[in-house]
Amino acid sequence: MSYILILIGCVFVNNVVLSQFMGICPFLGVSKQMKSSVGMGAAVIFVMICATAITYPVYRLLEHFGIEYLKTVAFILVIAMFVQLVEIVMKKMMPPLYKALGVYLPLITTNCAVLGVTIGNIDNGYNFLQSLTNALGTGLAFTLALLLFSGVRARIESCDFPETFKGVPATLIAASIVSLSFMGFSGII
Repeated sequence: MSYILILIGCVFVNNVVLSQFMGICPFLGVSKQMKSSVGMGAAVIFVMICATAITYPVYRLLEHFGIEYLKTVAFILVIAMFVQLVEIVMKKMMPPLYKALGVYLPLITTNCAVLGVTIGNIDNGYNFLQSLTNALGTGLAFTLALLLFSGVRARIESCDFPETFKGVPATLIAASIVSLSFMGFSGII
């Protein structure tokens, strides 16, 4: 499969947040501000690519010993390691962004989008470069969804909704509309 098709497929057709509904917790939690959305997106891209680069050979090692059933546990450990690395670097180099991301930064460890891409690479039979391309595309898709929804949420804040729709109901309705807009891309690849 062409690397460009993998990228386009990840970002638009199979957007991890808007089509597969993975990574919803940080999507709803961090998308309140554009700056924190960019930071979270960059962190997720970094973790996805690094985790994929490590989990691919780890899976081959597990496969060699006939213990492939441990892939989920092994992958979570690799992801946790990279999240800790990102957290340490961000705390030291970018304290305001570290504070803005708050609890959502350590939650990348349990972000099903990150784990989903590493397991999906194996399940789809991708080679190493295809896996890295898929990780990059999925990270870009996650970032795109965060940025789009951050803009939508900024508009929601300025709208005059009835009291019952303010807050979470308006946010979920807006998220569903953004998700529906991406359904138009289904079937193009």
